[in-house]
Amino acid sequence: MEKTTRTSEIETRLRAALAPTELVVHDDSEAHRGHAGFQEGGESHFHVVIRSAAFEGQSRIARHRAVHAAIGPELMGAIHALSLDLGTP
Repeated sequence: MEKTTRTSEIETRLRAALAPTELVVHDDSEAHRGHAGFQEGGESHFHVVIRSAAFEGQSRIARHRAVHAAIGPELMGAIHALSLDLGTP
């Protein structure tokens, strides 16, 4: 059985909660080697691009909160950094 990665889990949760028309989850961890929060093997720093109709009429803060809620507190607690590029289709 294949091990679920944080990258794939983030992607699965965001697809289920936000039905995005565009979703890119990029593990940026290697760029942070030697910095705070870096974990050997990666999956500590992420950049996520999402375009979703679910964001229509929401403020930037509301969009960020929706993403954090979709990812969930356990997974959010397991990663060090998350940068977001959020928009509508």
